[in-house]
Order: sequence, then structure tokens, then C-alpha cells
Amino acid sequence: MAKVMVVTDSTANLSPELLSGNPIKVLPLQLIWDHKILRDGIDISPTEFYTRLEKADVMPTTSQTTPEEFKQEYIELIKQGYDILSIHISSKLSGTLDSAIQAKNSFPTANIVLVDSLSTSMAMGFQVLAAARAAANGSSLKECKTIAEKAKAQTGVYFAVNTLEYLKRGGRIGGAAAFLGTALKLKPLLELRDGQIEAVERVRTLSKTLDRLLDLVELKLAETTGPIRLCTIHGNSYPEAEQLLEKAVKRFSSSLVSEALISDISPVIGTHAGPGALGLAWMNGM
Repeated sequence: MAKVMVVTDSTANLSPELLSGNPIKVLPLQLIWDHKILRDGIDISPTEFYTRLEKADVMPTTSQTTPEEFKQEYIELIKQGYDILSIHISSKLSGTLDSAIQAKNSFPTANIVLVDSLSTSMAMGFQVLAAARAAANGSSLKECKTIAEKAKAQTGVYFAVNTLEYLKRGGRIGGAAAFLGTALKLKPLLELRDGQIEAVERVRTLSKTLDRLLDLVELKLAETTGPIRLCTIHGNSYPEAEQLLEKAVKRFSSSLVSEALISDISPVIGTHAGPGALGLAWMNGM
């Protein structure tokens, strides 16, 4: 039975520590900024990105991973004898999966399976990790795909942003458009639902927004009896993310929480979420 490599993209926001020892290859999306192409997380780090964003007169735009980049990665993995499970950012948010489909069509006899995560950031990252950890333990391509699909059904993310302007400018606002024009004192609480951004509630302060976020996650996971994995995600707001994670962990029995992480929001996602974004991703039952 062939080994399985999980291919994903940089919007999964997987840290070097999580990648270490796992059969995962990450392809970067791109920023276009001041006429330069920057590979997400390679040519520009999250810290560099948010520092520059605060002073920028010209905002960056983003671009998907190209079919050619996928083809080159797939060629190398096929040469090494791998079956490939490719898990990517929601097709409703990016054309990255379409690039992967075009690349796959160049290898009609290769064992390549594609999965639309219908998510991004660590909600997708947990799906990738679940599949990769299974692959590392010798699971087949079919088994890894089944695990990824199960994980997709058991992951989610709620998040708060300082302003909707970045989502609006980048064309990713989705159902959150319902909150445009909201009084500045009201903070939007959003979620990724069925692969796109949807409005949840408007709350008066960021503190109350995050408390409400935790309430909603707790409700989502109220019936779970298996392990819970949590990850706070942040746009250059590490102290706040740390506090949010501490509060999140306290909402559940210590015997249930098997993983508690903090992850940067990558430059490509940060282009749309903006600085100061905070969220909580989870996966339960796996």
C-alpha cells in the first residue's frame, strides 16, 4: 500500500510545530503588494504583514495557488511513490481548489483525491491534521479521505473583526454584508458556514462579542463525548488570543480538551479579515 501525503495551502495556518513529523506539504497562496508577488508565509510572515498593513497607503490583494504550482508538487510526490490527499480552502472563498482540479487532470492515472474543506484557517487545519496523523499511522488514501470528510463535519470557526471593510474590499464578505452600516460601537460576530462567511450577531463591545463567541462554541459542543480540539486564531493579537484560549478551555472538562492551540492568521487571510481579528476554531469527536 502506498504512503499518503496530505497537500494543503497556506491558509490552513499550520505552525511549524504542527507540521513537524506529519506528512503534510503546504503550498502558499500569494499577496500582490506594490506590484510585488509575495508567497504567503514564505516571503512575508504574519508579523511583518500586520506591521506593514498598519502603515500602508496601498492595500494588498490576494491570488490563489496556480495550477502549475500544484502540478509541480504533485509530480514530485508521485515520483516519490505517494498517494495524494489534497485539502484546500473553501471553493466559495478562493479558486485554489479549482487550480488543484486542473492539476489533477494532468495525472489521470495517479492516485490523487481532492477535498473541499468548506473552511479555512485552523478549522481547515484540524481537518488536515486529522488526515495527516492517520496517514502517518499507515492509513490508506481512501481511509484518509474518509477521516478528512468526517473531520469537515465536526469542525467550525467563529470570529470577530474590528471592521468589515477588509472583507468588503476583498469581495469575501458574504452574508456578513447584512452588518454593513452597523453603528461603529457594535462589533460583528461572524462564522464560516457551509464554506462562506455568514453573519451571526452584533454585540456592543469586543469583550462581550468574545464571551458570546464562547457561548456559541459551548452550545455547538454541548453533546460531545469525545475529544475536543481548540485553536484561537488572531491577526497580530497574541495576548488577546491567549486570554481567549484560556477562557475557552475552562468551558469544558479538562478530560475532554485534547489539544489547545494558538495560531496566527496568515497574511492572505489577514488581507480580508484585517488586523485585530480574533476567532476560535474547533474540532470535536476526533
